[in-house]
Amino acid sequence: MKILHVVNSLDPGGMENGVVNMAQVLESRDFEMHIACLERRGAFTDRLPHPERVEVLGKTGGFSPRAALRLARAIRRLRPDVVHSHNLGALIYTALATGGGRLATVIHGEHSQLTPEELTPRRLRQRHSLYRSCRAIHTVAHPMREELLVLGFPAEKITVIPNGVDTARFAPGDRTAARRGLSLPADALCLGIVGRFGPFKRHAVLLDAFDTIAPRFPSAHLVIAGTGGSEETAVRTRAEGSPHAARIHWLGFQSDPSLCYRALDLLVIPSVNEGLSNVALEAMSSGVPVLANLGCGHEHIFTSGREGLIADLSHPGALASELSALLTTPERLVDFGEKARTRILGHFSLGSMADAYAALYLAHR
Repeated sequence: MKILHVVNSLDPGGMENGVVNMAQVLESRDFEMHIACLERRGAFTDRLPHPERVEVLGKTGGFSPRAALRLARAIRRLRPDVVHSHNLGALIYTALATGGGRLATVIHGEHSQLTPEELTPRRLRQRHSLYRSCRAIHTVAHPMREELLVLGFPAEKITVIPNGVDTARFAPGDRTAARRGLSLPADALCLGIVGRFGPFKRHAVLLDAFDTIAPRFPSAHLVIAGTGGSEETAVRTRAEGSPHAARIHWLGFQSDPSLCYRALDLLVIPSVNEGLSNVALEAMSSGVPVLANLGCGHEHIFTSGREGLIADLSHPGALASELSALLTTPERLVDFGEKARTRILGHFSLGSMADAYAALYLAHR
């Protein structure tokens, strides 16, 4: 069965990671995966079993009729059983290229909560119109589906497929060796944030909170991993200007983030917009607990107070308070981490995610 995914790019990110994971698993189940990137290939292309099946459509700037035409030509040439678009930008081009879903079966994926801009009447009307092109729509978390239903989107079309994680790749390992490989101090308490530098990720809030707690906890270090996003330069400048800059470690893009997770004592996610956080799943699978903000779907991954903590992290003072409480009792982090690994093994395996996507494709071929 031939599937054509449509994405903006395969730059590092949660949605992109999920697409690559699907390709890796489903290729062994008689699915042939192709990917159309609207703008560029991206670093995750190299993880694909068949990177030669990635096609770049040449979109630049605003709306590109040329990219829509190129996608239509790719669909005619490949004749996929399903065209699977990911997030709204990709759906716009997919709907155009498939004649509103008449020329090919369209399945659409929503991978994050709707932003305030996407909740404007004009954008909601656009989504309602585009969803008519789709045989099925999936979200990665139940709160996202519930949000769409409240907004009047068709319940019969919308299903939930939670993200899964490769529990063999992301597994507990030698923390000392991981820190040595990343030039991190062996005896530190390492707090980390992993991901793109988008405005909703709120790196600056974490940096402000770290500056608050650093004098009280001299063994605490902050690890920042990731690349890309509109805030990267500003966050780096802010980190370099911190009075505790010597204890802030900028790792950049990690082709193998499993090493980064193994080096951490705690992953911090102050984000105000998530679907079902891949970095939370990867960290927990690695035996690392998560401190996450309220209202971003984390309560569907773990129970606060058992495998990690979910709290109000809306401002630096609140985040500093939660970090202080955890660092005062570091033995809780060890207990949370062990239970987090068990939780992922039982509920968020890569195999279960692949099963769900395979069933969705077969149901709409």
